[in-house]
Amino acid sequence: MASTETSGSREQIAAAPKAPRLSPTVDFATLLGISGAFAMIAGAMVLGGQPSAFLDIPAVLIVIGGTFLVTTVSFSLGEVGHAQGLMFRAAVYHAETQENAVLQALYLADLARKRGRLALQNVTDELADAPFLHHAISLVVDGLPAEEVERILAQDTQATYERHLRSAGILRRAGEVAPAMGLIGTLVGLVQMLGNLDDPSTIGPAMAVALLTTFYGAVLANMVFTPLATKLERNAQIESVVRQIYTIGAASISRQENPRRLEMLLNTVLAPSQRVDYFS
Repeated sequence: MASTETSGSREQIAAAPKAPRLSPTVDFATLLGISGAFAMIAGAMVLGGQPSAFLDIPAVLIVIGGTFLVTTVSFSLGEVGHAQGLMFRAAVYHAETQENAVLQALYLADLARKRGRLALQNVTDELADAPFLHHAISLVVDGLPAEEVERILAQDTQATYERHLRSAGILRRAGEVAPAMGLIGTLVGLVQMLGNLDDPSTIGPAMAVALLTTFYGAVLANMVFTPLATKLERNAQIESVVRQIYTIGAASISRQENPRRLEMLLNTVLAPSQRVDYFS
C-alpha cells in the first residue's frame, strides 16, 4: 500500500508543471468582443449603402488626436505611450492560472522537502520566463529568513499592482476624454455650419464633422478604452493572487514546513471549485 502511494505521488510530481506556462495566450473573449462589435457597426454601415460617409478626416483629428493630447495632460508622455502597449496586452497576455501557480509552488516545496533547499538551484533556469517566481526561489536558495522573503515579495507585488492600476487608469481617463472631444467636435461643426448658411455646399461637410465626432468619441470610449481598462484591472487582480501564492510558497519553503500543510494553506486562497488535491 505504501509503495502504491509513493508511486502515485511520484506520478503527480512528474505530471505537475516544472515551470509556469507563461507563453503569450490569445484572449479570445477580448478579441471576439471588440472585433465583433466593430463588425456589427461596419455591417450596419454597409447595409445603409454609404459606408464612406462615416469617414471624415477632420473628425478623426479632433477625436483621436485630441483624446491622446488631452489625456497626456493628466499624465506624462511616457505613461501614455506605455499605455498604448498595454492595450495590446489586454488581448495577448501571459495567462497563468491560479491552479497552475499552486501546483508549481507545491512541486517546488516537495522538491525542497526531499532534496533540500539548495536543490532548488537546479531548477531556477526553468523559471527564467517567470521573473517573480525566479526571484522568490532565489531568495530562498540564498537562505534569507522567511519573514524577509515575505516582506520583499509583498512589496514587489504591491508596487507591480499599483503600476498596473495606473496604466488602466490612463485608458479609463482616455475613455472619459473621448466623448468630450466628440462634443467639442460637434460644436465646431455646428459653428461652421451656422457661419456659412449662405453657402449650401458647406453645410454637408460641417454637419458631417458635427455628427461623426460624437460617433467616434462614443465608439472609442465604450468599445475600446473602457472595456480594455476593465480587462487590465482584472488581469492585475489575477496576477496579484498568483504572486500571493508564490509568496506563501516561498515563505513556507524557507521555514522548511511540510508541503501538505502548504497545500491546505494555498487552497484557502483559491475558490472551492479551483482547489487542488496534489498529495492525495
